[in-house]
Amino acid sequence: MSDTGGADGSETGAVGDGAGSAATGVTKWTIRHQVWDHIEANDLANFPRPVHHRIPNFKQAATAADKIPTLKPFQQARFVKVNPDKPQEQVRFLTMEAGKTLLVPTPRLRNGLFNRITPPAGANKQTLRTCATRQGVDKHSIPVGLDDTVKIDLVVCGSVAVSRKGYRIGKGEGFGDLEWAMLVTMGAVTMDTIIVTTVHDCQVIDIPEELVESHDITVDWILTPTEVIQTNCQRPKPQGIIWAKVEPEMLQQMPILRKLRQKERAAGKDVEINTGTTATGKQGESGKEIGRRRETKDKRKQNPQSEKKQKAEAADMSDSQDKPSSDFKRKPPRETDPALTLWVGRLPGSLRVSNFKTCLRDNNINPLRVIWKGNRGFAFLEFKEAEAVEEAAKTLQDLEISGRKVIVQRAKGRAEMEAKRSMGNADSKSEGQDEKSQE
Repeated sequence: MSDTGGADGSETGAVGDGAGSAATGVTKWTIRHQVWDHIEANDLANFPRPVHHRIPNFKQAATAADKIPTLKPFQQARFVKVNPDKPQEQVRFLTMEAGKTLLVPTPRLRNGLFNRITPPAGANKQTLRTCATRQGVDKHSIPVGLDDTVKIDLVVCGSVAVSRKGYRIGKGEGFGDLEWAMLVTMGAVTMDTIIVTTVHDCQVIDIPEELVESHDITVDWILTPTEVIQTNCQRPKPQGIIWAKVEPEMLQQMPILRKLRQKERAAGKDVEINTGTTATGKQGESGKEIGRRRETKDKRKQNPQSEKKQKAEAADMSDSQDKPSSDFKRKPPRETDPALTLWVGRLPGSLRVSNFKTCLRDNNINPLRVIWKGNRGFAFLEFKEAEAVEEAAKTLQDLEISGRKVIVQRAKGRAEMEAKRSMGNADSKSEGQDEKSQE
């Protein structure tokens, strides 16, 4: 497996040529895992490991970053936005060393959109290197609000995979794409703003154009330890937030997104969000489900002693993982029809619900609801029709996540769920013992 581009300009790497045709079943998820697996198998990354579900902190990341001062767009830029991930740390340092204003997004966009890094007066190189770290960003920064006038000249992002045509795949959570859309809405970037990514050579692969969606950002330059690639991408960048793809839980988690929605609504734009299963397969909430959660909350206020019971029975639609509860039983919620519900077990402990949902979408599995119990290693998928249950069960039988084959079974009854729990615990303990013995 070659880690660089072919002599004829063809793309090689973690995914071979021709892997992008629809007939081969290649999805964003399969590409991510092939790249992550290749990096792990060939020891191409530094801490944090494993690289699965991350922007890989690839070895020679600093070598790739050192090429950015040679780019004319960087030389001309005054305001540069760089993502907060470890492999782009050197880019953040070089941006400050060049005297440019560095902007760094807030992790997961939960406390605003981005911050301006403010190094101490007279900072030397060592101080600037400290400011470029995640801890330095937290310590030496001030928030940039929606009302602040900022024009970003250059954007630098991380990637899991990228093609020479400029198509990009991130880690699957969508924050990079959402950041861009929000910046467009704020007027901080335009369609002509240059986007650069730094990656390992093996991350430059073929990405089928049919996998690129309307909300996906594309890149203009790719920097690797051995190459500087200008993509000349002709595909237009997203022109703002696609509200129809925004889910209620995203609004709950990101106050900045709620404020932007208010501004867009005041400007007379359509800000209707996704409140149910759409053609994209993304999950939302119906008004009935939201009402159910509010009713549950009100009941807890009236009877605080029933809180644990309510938590165990309520459908969990958030991206956060549940806290352990001694009286919890692994069974579908009472209001769920077991005949239309699948139980998916042996999920990796590091897996996030957003990654799990992305995996489902990439495999054309579109449940009505995902009931997430990830910190216990399983989830429930509720469907509207029996036919959809059958199709999903067949697809999930062969699904592997982070090298672990999941278990999928029908959720037919409460006693059976208890048996599944015992089986899942036994498998996990056995697997843990095998891993220890191998070490």
